[in-house]
Amino acid sequence: MAAGWEGQGAAGYVAALTEPRYLAALRDTVLLSAGVAFVSVALAAVVGSFLARRRFPGRRVLVALLTLPLAFPGVVVGFMVILLAGRQGVIGGLTEALVGERVVFAYSLAGLCLGYLYFSLPRCIATVMAAAEGLDPALEEAARTLGAGPWRVARDVILPGLAPALVASGAIVFATCMGALGTAFTLAADIRVLPMVIYTEFTVATNFSVAAALSVLLGLVTWAALALARMFGGGSVAAQA
Repeated sequence: MAAGWEGQGAAGYVAALTEPRYLAALRDTVLLSAGVAFVSVALAAVVGSFLARRRFPGRRVLVALLTLPLAFPGVVVGFMVILLAGRQGVIGGLTEALVGERVVFAYSLAGLCLGYLYFSLPRCIATVMAAAEGLDPALEEAARTLGAGPWRVARDVILPGLAPALVASGAIVFATCMGALGTAFTLAADIRVLPMVIYTEFTVATNFSVAAALSVLLGLVTWAALALARMFGGGSVAAQA
């Protein structure tokens, strides 16, 4: 019995590392997670810095709205994407009225990317806001006194100060997207990301050895990304995790 299980386990790892459909799912999942992390970090660097430095009427309400998706489970986010970009969604209705053709992308990687971005961006914004509020204003004043313009101040003072927070939040977003199942499950049609493949192999195909091997592979990739982020971003990644 033990020898049979060990043989199945080895075969599962071989299949996970050699079969094109599993490798394609891993590739798509990594690219999707990296893309969402990059866009989230880029937007959060601008929005988080602005909100941390500006005080205006309605600021607290705006911050609350931006961080609201943190309270939503993945399934709810998936349904939101369907209402927005599904066959009867808002975007489809608008495009049909404007160009005569209904645009539907909720059930594709583009729709999943939108869903992941929706629940990932608040994490980055909250982290960047905390980091921006901790920056020393005297450094910016000194740079301006020496003749640096706004873009140079942002490049040479603000971004280096925010770099650890940006790396940390990007790594956490990447790790979260790598393992997210609820949104992908809700939108599952032509989507072949690794969590969905693992779920299918485990529940539908009852291919436990392959499901276990793919789970280990997903965990290793995620761990490697977090380790690299910790190396370049210091201990802030561990603090957020």
